[in-house]
Amino acid sequence: MSNLVLETKKLTKYFNDPVRMQVLKEIDLKVEHGEFVSIVGKSGCGKSTLLYLLSTMDTDYEGQIFMDEQLITGKTDKELAQLRNEQIGFVFQFHYLLNEFNVLRNVMLPGLKLGKLSEEEIEHNAMEYLRTLEMHEQALKMPNQLSGGQKQRVAIARALINKPLIIMGDEPTGNLDKKNSDIVFDIFNKLTQEHNQTLLIVTHDPDFANRTHRIVTMADGNIVR
Repeated sequence: MSNLVLETKKLTKYFNDPVRMQVLKEIDLKVEHGEFVSIVGKSGCGKSTLLYLLSTMDTDYEGQIFMDEQLITGKTDKELAQLRNEQIGFVFQFHYLLNEFNVLRNVMLPGLKLGKLSEEEIEHNAMEYLRTLEMHEQALKMPNQLSGGQKQRVAIARALINKPLIIMGDEPTGNLDKKNSDIVFDIFNKLTQEHNQTLLIVTHDPDFANRTHRIVTMADGNIVR
């Protein structure tokens, strides 16, 4: 595995509705293996737009994106869907757990979709991640039986199930109180320190950002620091 997990070259994005407006301006960014990077900046500075491009959800941009030193710009929707499932774990502000499935099944779903392991292996791995996050005793509960902090821990376990190259987070502590925000930060930090997991997190929380390895500050569509 290369040491460079993610790289952008002159990444530029325009919104065209109702008028053409540039929201990202030739962004050059590198994220190395095992780094815990936060992206900060005022609302509207482009940080969530940048994360959306890096996650391959939006392909309407200029410039280039590389993942694991492979150019992913120009890949088909099918290729990008496969890449997202295999290489990227997502943690959002809202947990997006499916209420019709229990905790264990929610964590298993991306693994079942990828289809590289048997259902028994995926279930075993899911339980191991839940155990790591001290959620194994809640495995058979339904999402509506959990607190907000517990739901976010389940969402992190789900993001880990396919052993992704990088975990991307968009305000993952945005709905949590200080205590639960600290728990989520400690989980992320442990993943980096013990498993060399790469993390790229957009956050409004300066306390969270200040404890990460590196802060990328954005303003007006540019990286300013």
